[in-house]
This record gives sequence, structure tokens and C-alpha cells, in this order.
Amino acid sequence: MKILLAEYAMGIGMGGTMLLEGRAMLRTLADSFTQLGHEVTYLTAGSKLKNGTAIISDVDTFESVLRDAAKNNDAGLVIGPDELLGNLTEIVESGTVNLGCPAESVRLCADKLMCTQALDSNYISTPKIVSEGYEGRYVIKPRYGCASEGVRMTFPEKLEAEKEEYIATEYIEGEHLSVSLVCGQSVLPLSLNKQLIEIKEDNGDTIFEYKGNQVPYRTDYEDEVFQVAKRTVETLGCNGYVGIDIVYGDRPYVIDVNPRPTTAIFGLVKTLKGEIGELLLMNMFGKLPDSVILEGECSFTKDDIEDII
Repeated sequence: MKILLAEYAMGIGMGGTMLLEGRAMLRTLADSFTQLGHEVTYLTAGSKLKNGTAIISDVDTFESVLRDAAKNNDAGLVIGPDELLGNLTEIVESGTVNLGCPAESVRLCADKLMCTQALDSNYISTPKIVSEGYEGRYVIKPRYGCASEGVRMTFPEKLEAEKEEYIATEYIEGEHLSVSLVCGQSVLPLSLNKQLIEIKEDNGDTIFEYKGNQVPYRTDYEDEVFQVAKRTVETLGCNGYVGIDIVYGDRPYVIDVNPRPTTAIFGLVKTLKGEIGELLLMNMFGKLPDSVILEGECSFTKDDIEDII
């Protein structure tokens, strides 16, 4: 098959950590599909991968190049920022088989307010949304965003939840985890991961910064978390590779749903017996297995990615 891959940071030539993480995810997928014998093309503003054929794009041409390339491939997958991913997914859907979440699901997951309300209405535990008058510390985060960007714990007198671009939720004390899974006609949990979160103080606020992952993370409540993750993607209509951020306190609380590959995929493929590309194709064109086998463990931080790739 001819497989199109597009990652926004790499496709527009964004710098810094976002480019490194995007390149790592894109390379992981390109290597897997190539290993399976498929013909891979990918969008890039200049940086080249070991496997696959590059299609040059930039910030002005990314969408048009994506649209043209989608028509010339049998299937495609796009990764991008929450606020853009819905539109980018529609472009892929207009030209080829989308291996990822449908655009409607992407938009629901990306909107943290609407996503939280949808999960709560289906009796899936989430941190409660708070407003003025709430007592105690709470977490405030952008309504759209990823990788813990802009997430902080602060005091009631600083409440900014009424601002359209923010939501505020109760703070849940517990372990920071994530679930990697593939879903569609069925749901296949791949791994439970421990998120490496750096917590630091800044002007009276507590800042949470995602630093990396331990893949997999073995714990007695793995099955419980997987069941919550399964109900979550079914509620939100997800498809393909999905990453779910969870805090395990007195029970699993769903914090964020990422309707796309996440950086945990890099550690996953180091331990997965088999190819992630095959699972993504089986999800669309065949039948997923009942389970996967993970061998060993991979821990990495964002600072490691440049050396690793």
C-alpha cells in the first residue's frame, strides 16, 4: 500500500522540542510501515527521514500539499496541534482512507470543556469543572492545548475559568499515567505508561510539565485503567492510535484524550512484539488481535529524543 504520513511541526519547519517530538513520532511510523513493505511518503519542510519519500511543504503550503498527496495514497495519517487537527483530518478524509480519528471525534477530544462534559455525562470519572466560589486549589489549563502546555495549579482568587480560552478543574492527587491504544471496530489496549511530570513553583502557582514516559508501567490496577480507557474512546467515537492521560487517585480520572499518536509511541515500539503500522492497518482493513505482547521496558525524556533520533 501507499501510505501518507504528515506531522505538522515537521511539515512547516517548526523549531525546538515540538519539531524533535514530531520527527520522532513520524520516524517511528515511517519505519514501521516501511518494515512491512509499504511505500511511505511524508511531508517535511526540509528534515529527512531514513525511510520514506519526502514531499516538501512549508507553513503556507502544508494544507494544499497534504490535500494533493492524500489523493495519491491508499491511506494516510496526520498529526497536528489540537486546534488545527480537525481541519487537517478533514483534508486527509477528502482524499484517502484516514487511519486516525474522524474529524468530528478529533474536534470533540481537542475541546477540553466539551470532552469533559461528554465523558461526565457517560459516568466516566473526570476532574470536576469549577467556577468562582470553589474552595481549595484547582488546575487551570487552556481549553485547547497539549503536552501539559499552560497547565498549572493555582488559588481560587486567581480563577480565570470564565475566560473562553481556559477551563478550571478540581485538582486530583495521584499517579500521572497514560494509556496507548488502537481502536475502531474494537478496542485494543497497547500499554499503560507512567508519565514523567516535573512539578515546580512559579509565582505562587504550581506548574506541571510533561518530561517523558516509562513504557510500559506495570501495576495491579492496569485492567481497571484499560476498562476506563475503552469506555472513553467508545464514548468519543475515536479511531486509530489514541493516547489518554489519566491520574489514578481513588480511581482512574480521565484528564485529556489525544486523538492521535503521542510521544509514548516511541517507547511503545521499543517494547511491542510486532509492528504498530500493522495494527493501524488491521484496524481499518482487517481485524485487531485480542491482545499484544510487550517485552522489556523503555524510559525516555524529551531531552533524550534528539540523541535517540
